[in-house]
Amino acid sequence: MAKERAESPKKVFFMKTNKTIWLTGVGIICLPTLVWAKQNVQQPNILFILCDDMGYGDLACYGQPYIHTPNIDQMAREGMRFTQAYAGSPVSAPSRATIMTGQHTGHTHVRGNKEYWRNVPMVKYGVNEDFSVVGQEPYDPQHKILPEMLKDKGYRTGVFGKWAGGYEGSASTPDKRGVDEFYGYICQFQAHLYYPNFLNRYSKSQGDTAVVREIMEQNIQYPMFGKDYFKRKQYSARIIHDKALEWIDKQDSQHPFVGFLTYTLPHAELAQPEDSILENYQKKFFEDKTWGGWEDSRYNAAVHTHAQFAGMITRLDQYVGEVFAKLKEKGLDKNTVVIFTSDNGPHEEGGADPKFFGRDGKLRGLKRQCYEGGIRIPFIAWWPEHIKAGSVNNTQFAFYDLMPTFCDLAGIKNFAKRYTNKKLAGDGFDGISIAPTLLGKDAEQKHHDYLYWEFHETDQIGVRKGDWKLVVVKGEPRLYNLASDIHEDHNMAAEHPKILAELLAAIKKEHRDSKDFEITLPKF
Repeated sequence: MAKERAESPKKVFFMKTNKTIWLTGVGIICLPTLVWAKQNVQQPNILFILCDDMGYGDLACYGQPYIHTPNIDQMAREGMRFTQAYAGSPVSAPSRATIMTGQHTGHTHVRGNKEYWRNVPMVKYGVNEDFSVVGQEPYDPQHKILPEMLKDKGYRTGVFGKWAGGYEGSASTPDKRGVDEFYGYICQFQAHLYYPNFLNRYSKSQGDTAVVREIMEQNIQYPMFGKDYFKRKQYSARIIHDKALEWIDKQDSQHPFVGFLTYTLPHAELAQPEDSILENYQKKFFEDKTWGGWEDSRYNAAVHTHAQFAGMITRLDQYVGEVFAKLKEKGLDKNTVVIFTSDNGPHEEGGADPKFFGRDGKLRGLKRQCYEGGIRIPFIAWWPEHIKAGSVNNTQFAFYDLMPTFCDLAGIKNFAKRYTNKKLAGDGFDGISIAPTLLGKDAEQKHHDYLYWEFHETDQIGVRKGDWKLVVVKGEPRLYNLASDIHEDHNMAAEHPKILAELLAAIKKEHRDSKDFEITLPKF
């Protein structure tokens, strides 16, 4: 297994003087933004940390008994921890699309993991062949996305990690969508390898005019699959994280910035440096499991699968601590909002074992499902002197609420009116700002009548209204009361026809047909 030079398990803790807001990782009415400027507060910087496939129960502060996450737990103690936050979708690309577009998956263009690397010519990298074009379905270029809005307001913009909002050469790559600096994976399929053949980069400071590939010269000497894969040295998670730290280091107090740190951890594959983080878990889980590998998905065989997964989350926790330390070092912590969250529920790919860790937090379902386990996610917001320390909040919201929230914090007034494209049929935004909740102004917080999801790959639709949850599977409606049945075991559709009709009416109202992401509608 490759060793990682800079991966020593440093203990990084938060100082009580920190005033940085971190936001991470769901609504249907557009409302006017808060008049932030009236408070005479400087525009805050925003750091949005989005990890990949972390379940609701994967952090110690959410009840995880096996995995050590001291930095994120400290963030929760000094910030606000949400118990009913939702991703935008049960898989990566459409979930990220709801953040960027401010639309739920009944409206937004990208509703699934449509790939553009299939059936393209191959190119040679050392002893390996890889795809000549990589990436996913592009965001609609006629619809404004979040980095473009914040850039219009004077924010410096950076994205580090997964993009998944367009393929190479498309109309929706970071260089074309308001991003000043990008480093990571354009394509989420490429992100299946933590020791890849190449990463993607767009950097104005380096003279880039478009997204380019940066070849991992030490990696391409060895194959992508098999035992020799683990001779590769260039570990993408560390490389991308260091690029994010370098970008933060270049920021100053005179120019507001927003950073989207879209880490791939703890997504499969189960591969990482053989350092003290992993070794400690190998001792803890002495009796562990193995997994044989799956070449078509680029998931190499793994031993110590429990140790590997736990190590990935603790490694991510270390990165979060290093980000806070960098903000403090730069004196930027006093005016930065930090959010931490996950793009969807837990996976069982690449040898992961969610049952062992109780990763769903007692919820039903995994990634790709509209049951609670697939879409309810950890969400922590941190901003000392603004967000109440040690608070726990049960506000129901989803990722498409983050666009109006960020616009509120940035002082962008009437963003929906300003950015709705009247020439694009049906254009608009679905979110409600949760800035009042973050700032302790609960009386001013508006709420959705319901939250909405749909996902074509498993042919599922989800609607939540209060304690009621409707899941439609291949056109069949299933109704649950989450107050008494959090695991969604007891279908009460026959017992509550009025509630069922109400939630079915919501589907009829919110769904807009998509030729690329077709879904079976229930009978209305």
